[in-house]
Amino acid sequence: MERLILDFLAYLELERGLARNTLEAYRSDLLQFGEFLDRRGLSVMEVQHGDLAAFLSELALRDGERQPVAAATLARKVACLRSFYRHLRREGAIEHDPTAELRGPQKTQRLPRVLTRGEVTRLLCEPKGTEPRALRDRALLELMYACGLRASEAVGLELADIDVEEGVLRARGKGSKERLVPIGRQALGALDSYLRRGRPALVGLRVESRLFVNSRGSGLTRQGLYKIVQGHAHGAGLEEKMSPHTLRHTFATHLLAGGCDLRSLQEMLGHADLATTQVYTHLSAERLKDAYFNAHPRASRDGSRPLRSKDGHAHSDDGHARSGTGSETDIS
Repeated sequence: MERLILDFLAYLELERGLARNTLEAYRSDLLQFGEFLDRRGLSVMEVQHGDLAAFLSELALRDGERQPVAAATLARKVACLRSFYRHLRREGAIEHDPTAELRGPQKTQRLPRVLTRGEVTRLLCEPKGTEPRALRDRALLELMYACGLRASEAVGLELADIDVEEGVLRARGKGSKERLVPIGRQALGALDSYLRRGRPALVGLRVESRLFVNSRGSGLTRQGLYKIVQGHAHGAGLEEKMSPHTLRHTFATHLLAGGCDLRSLQEMLGHADLATTQVYTHLSAERLKDAYFNAHPRASRDGSRPLRSKDGHAHSDDGHARSGTGSETDIS
């Protein structure tokens, strides 16, 4: 089976252009499946639908020692097995695809967590001073929010990927797909300060192509980026609300709220499928409903929300005044 796995992974990398992380996940999934087959004395070539169902059930139920596999992970394993056996059939190694009727668990759609504009401002103001690392951190956070970059895309940026004159950058997304993304004015300002006064001090005499570097002057890693983001999130009181990917979600939601069309957003995010981008329309719809119910005088959710007149008194829907003062609601 090891030879079959290597051949399959080579196909995914060379012909499908899948990302390294996906290849590693698929390799792990198939090795786990191989161990299951070994325990049952089965060959990968003689697997039937029932064997696949038993493997997935074992993962979903588990025993007292291990927790059940999450639905999203289970769905990835199903996708891996289906792709693997389709490849074997294309290559003529098998005649019948045992995964033809295989179905994964129904994935529940979770709306991504986003920051308000006020929270973004607090985060971006957190790197203070003109020290090289502060300039780097400010440029990094500004660029991730301004361009909706994934963590891997941010650390993978090279100097040649930035065109300050045109105000655009080239991001390399999943599957090594490239896209151009505009850079906003404030992000360009932070980037210019970092390139002139921050990066040269960190890099010194080294030859380094990466845009963002660590304190030793070598390319920043994903772990290093995570520590930077979490450190400043903690300083802004947002450590429980965000991860590096939160800035990407926030970028998308704020663009839609500002009137950006879905196709343009898809291009800037680097999504292959428009359906992936559409999750942000659901999120924006929720924010619009919140804004509506908080602002419209006759749109109470429960029918009993006090209305506020110009004289500052609260009134019920029947027009009778009530005591108390209102508070402003942040709908940014």
